[in-house]
Parts: sequence; structure tokens; C-alpha cells
Amino acid sequence: MKRHGPTDGDSPPEGATGALVLGDGAVLWGRGLGAAGSAVGEVCFNTSMTGYQEILTDPSYAGQIVTFTFPHIGNVGANPEDVETTTPAARGLVLRADITGPSNWRATRSLEDWLRANDLVGLSGIDTRRLTRRIRDGGAANGVIVHAPDGGFDLAALKRQAAEWPGLEGMDLAGEVSCRQTYGWDETPWALGAGYGRQATPTRHVVAVDFGAKRNILRSLAGLGCRVTVVPATATAEEVMRHRPDGIFLSNGPGDPAATGRYAVPTIKALLESGRPVFGICLGHQMLALALGARTVKMHHGHRGANHPVKDLATGRVEITSQNHGFVVDSASLPSGVEQTHVSLFDGSNEGLRLTNRPIFSVQYHPEASPGPTDSHYLFRRFVEAIDGAVAA
Repeated sequence: MKRHGPTDGDSPPEGATGALVLGDGAVLWGRGLGAAGSAVGEVCFNTSMTGYQEILTDPSYAGQIVTFTFPHIGNVGANPEDVETTTPAARGLVLRADITGPSNWRATRSLEDWLRANDLVGLSGIDTRRLTRRIRDGGAANGVIVHAPDGGFDLAALKRQAAEWPGLEGMDLAGEVSCRQTYGWDETPWALGAGYGRQATPTRHVVAVDFGAKRNILRSLAGLGCRVTVVPATATAEEVMRHRPDGIFLSNGPGDPAATGRYAVPTIKALLESGRPVFGICLGHQMLALALGARTVKMHHGHRGANHPVKDLATGRVEITSQNHGFVVDSASLPSGVEQTHVSLFDGSNEGLRLTNRPIFSVQYHPEASPGPTDSHYLFRRFVEAIDGAVAA
């Protein structure tokens, strides 16, 4: 089937088995792949060149349809190790080229087979450059992705569904991807020839509040000698402190931080008074800011990719970072005693904060390097050093 762009109209071209229907009524025709069916969500784009399996299993993508700007998605296949959660939270994926057969020694199945097994709807044959420009210029778009192997589409219903979906603003999705009960984590980062390891001799205890935590964040903590106890997003401060943590971690996650903050911010405020070091990432960063009195806002089209330059204001060092967020902390709203530590070199937006008088800090981006890069690993070391300093004091 000939590739078609985002203004193709309502008549499906010959051979079309998939479509992306946007909230403004535009229809992008293509070839359906993965699971048959449809899903509604916010259409975003990710500029990463590697790690599509980690991206699709990142719980922070709940409620989103991911457009990959890199054209060759699927050529390294899929495997059971490169997943960040058991059940993918992304709503679907949009590709330029068809998925080819796997060509990587770690692959155990094709991406197409993995998508079907995980009930993820995909679409190929789309001019992803045009779609990306549309999102970049016009802002985040709502849409419905559909795979109909028989070529049958109810366009009126799909357009209505896309137009009526309320969008991510005001939506609490952390509760959908958080764990349901407390559990312990001891798996350490992957090593060539050895796979994942186990933390057998922890020297500190961290309680991680799970708003949609990526597994490699937990592995990064375990790999630095931490025994990790993971608690649900709805855990109270009393429930967290019952585990007697040396440090408290606030995880990444999806949705509007102000919506999740309705129940999480009071808990975070109480935890800040415990005197324990606190480290937050992504949604955890945003809700820490809310607990400190700052505010968050919806971004025009968000930051998603593994090539985002961030400047550390204290050292002047520039880190290439992995990011996935559609909301941001308003740096102008940071109260006295809270300082901005990192900024995006793309648009100057806030990428980190810290309290000036206590070991409490957070970053907007993802330092756990899954799929990469590794420039920001030092933040985990900074956290455990703060824990050790607090214990020694």
C-alpha cells in the first residue's frame, strides 16, 4: 500500500488495515500491526534511536500513543529482559516503516509477535515526519489508533471517540500503573554475560513510592547497596515510615501531577518532615515541587527521547538525558529555600530542584539509562551518599 500523509481524508486507500484518527477529524491511513482493535490516547512523538521495548513498557506512557521518529523500529526484535513493567501501559505505536524480522542475538521473538501478545495496537506506513511536525507546531493531539484486518472502519464513531477523549490534563493515571501491595526488590542492573544480579548484602534501606516506577530505577538503587521496599502510590506517610527507611524515593509515572497530587502531596509533605533524604524522578519530581509550594503546567508537546541536553547549573556540565514528560515544574513558582539545579537546553524549562538546607532533590529526566544514555547515573550515587551522611550524623 502506498504511504499516505496526515491529510488523506475519509476514503481508505486500497489495502489499508489501520488508521490514526485525530481529534480534529484528520485521518492518517496505514497498515495495522500488532493486536487488532483500537485504543484512544494522547498522540506524542519519541526521538530515541534505541530502546523501543523499554519505551513501550515505561509506565509513564500510560494514556499515550507513541510515534517513533526513528524509522527502523522492530529490527532488533524483543526479549523478556528489556521490559520496564509486566504489562505495557502505552496505548499504541505509530511507525514509518513496516517491522522487519529480528536481527539481534538477544532477540527471542519478533516485535510484531510481542505486540500481539501484549495487546498493543500498531500502525505503519505513516509519514511520521509530517505527524511529528504537526504535534510540534500544533501541540499534543488526541487520537484513536485502530487496526482492522478486514479493512472495516466506522470513521464516524472513531472521530467522535477522538474528539470526546478529555486528554491527560486533570487525569490521574498513577493509580492505574502503581503496584497494589508492598513488595521487596533486590534485582541489580544487567551485565553482559551475566544478566541481572541480586543484592545480597544491602547496607541501606530505601522505600520507593510507586507512581509507575521503571524497573531499572529500582535496579539502580539495588545495585548501589540498597534494600528496596516498594509501596503503592496511595501509601500514607505512616505506612512509609513504618518500614523505617534510611531514604525515600518518589518514582516516575504518568498523568497530571496535580491530579495525582490530590492524595500524594499530603503524604509527601509529611515525609519531608521525617528528616530522611528524598530523591524524586519525573512525576516524583513534579509532585515534590507541588509539595514544596510550586506549581506544574501542561507543556505544548512535551519532551520524549534519549537525546535531550540538560545543564547542571552548579557545575556547568551538560548531560545528554532520557526524558518522557508532558508536564513541567514552573521554575518561577519555586519558593524560597528551593533552588533550580538543572535546565533544558532545548527550551530552558526546569529539569531539577533541591532544598538548600536539607538532602532533598529531584530531576525531571530519567537517569536510570534504560534504554540510555548513562550521563546521569551520578544522581543515584548522590542519593546514597546523602543517606550515608544522614545515618552518620
